Amino acid sequence: MKSNKLLIFDNDISQDALNHYLSKPIIACDTETRGLMVPRDRLCLIQICDEEDYISVVRFVGKEAFNDSKQPNLVKLLKAESVMKLFHYARFDLSVLKYYLKVEVEPVFCTKIASKLVRTYSDRHSLKDLTNELLGITLDKSNQTSDWAASDLTQSQIEYAANDVKVLIPLYNKLAAMLKRENLMDIACELAKALKIVTTTDLMGYHSILEH
Repeated sequence: MKSNKLLIFDNDISQDALNHYLSKPIIACDTETRGLMVPRDRLCLIQICDEEDYISVVRFVGKEAFNDSKQPNLVKLLKAESVMKLFHYARFDLSVLKYYLKVEVEPVFCTKIASKLVRTYSDRHSLKDLTNELLGITLDKSNQTSDWAASDLTQSQIEYAANDVKVLIPLYNKLAAMLKRENLMDIACELAKALKIVTTTDLMGYHSILEH
């Protein structure tokens, strides 16, 4: 899959990219980290895409990238109330962004939550499974566990990062139609709002607080 435009930034998006994304009603977002433990495994990339496949990949170069608010444009975009931010398994991405960029991302929508609500005929809710079923596209996940903190990302890493975020808006459109058909869109939106407190308790160490 080729994007119409792909730009790579260090630490923050440009003012032109910010203005472009602020004009959109919805953008797709994804993150890459060194691992799955948020305090230990730092944020390495955030990828952003709109419905025109205008993709921005922001690299965070070293831990010092998170000192002294070096991402003013990115933070402004993630907080913009006029732009819906779309994630797959938003619980993890929002926790990462909250911890490293000190930002509450709002408003948000999660395609994994949507899938679990409306695709009750399946127990497969990964991005790869959804993309395969709903879009007829097979994602190459071979770079999923690669070193995202490397100083020079490979072309295959860049393509992986771009492709993962590129499919989110088409997936949202498919899932939204299914949610509306089953009168579940309001519940999906309310669950997305609840992620704000869920990610807060996750970062405090209360990962199973709602379980028996």
